[in-house]
Amino acid sequence: MASRRPPPSRRPPPRRTSGSDLGRRILVAIPALAFAITIIYFGGATFALGALALGLVCISELFTMLERMRPIRLAGFLGISGLVAAAALGDEGSVLLALVAFLPVLFGLTLLSPIRERVTLSLAATVLGVYWIGLGLAHAVLLRGLDHGGALVFMVLLGTFAGDTGAYLGGRAFGTRRLAPRVSPNKTWEGLGIGVLVAVGSVWYASRTYDGNWITGTQGLLLGLAVALAAPVGDLFESLIKRDVGTKDTGGLFGVHGGALDRLDAALFSLIAGYQVWLATLS
Repeated sequence: MASRRPPPSRRPPPRRTSGSDLGRRILVAIPALAFAITIIYFGGATFALGALALGLVCISELFTMLERMRPIRLAGFLGISGLVAAAALGDEGSVLLALVAFLPVLFGLTLLSPIRERVTLSLAATVLGVYWIGLGLAHAVLLRGLDHGGALVFMVLLGTFAGDTGAYLGGRAFGTRRLAPRVSPNKTWEGLGIGVLVAVGSVWYASRTYDGNWITGTQGLLLGLAVALAAPVGDLFESLIKRDVGTKDTGGLFGVHGGALDRLDAALFSLIAGYQVWLATLS
């Protein structure tokens, strides 16, 4: 009688990080963290210009990945700039107006560009970059412009990156069930659950450390939950695009950390969720 083979394990292969690799990651992260703290602290034009610089790098990385679709680069740069400027100088209505104005600008620049085949794909790639990256950064500027905006941006980013770290470590230690094997094979449901708990807990704890009564424990929990749920979606969204174009990293700005878009993919979703949920808790 033939022996039965044991069923294949569903556990994803472990991702090994050597000590030297961890050291390089920490060294690269230090100036990035200093940059983030500086622009959040000063706010205003400093924050807006910092967000714009990151946005231009991110959309450049995306357009490089989508080069086969021949995106309209100038239109993308103008679209990102318009959304960030609208958020810095106006409000949500101004951001909506900038979105509306972007389409005719894109159309005009497309007509002025050399005649090309499959122009619809060029338009689609450009719109994707502006709406995805531009809206996320515009909401970051809107959030920073609110009362206690510096603390709110800090808590959203804290929950985003703490949750990502918790999901990574939790997945390595306990992960057995793949979350989205066709998009990001190393992510697991166990890692996701641990990441959500870490994100919610970190935001809630941070909310309890501020003086005054401008944020309650319930608001901290709701803000943390919004961040914890939105950030993994942003991560998977970028992973889907990278897998489709066949690349591991969007760029090399942050060395072993990859490109700017690799670092901000989750934040581009969590900043929007955090802003909208925070406003909802005030009503």
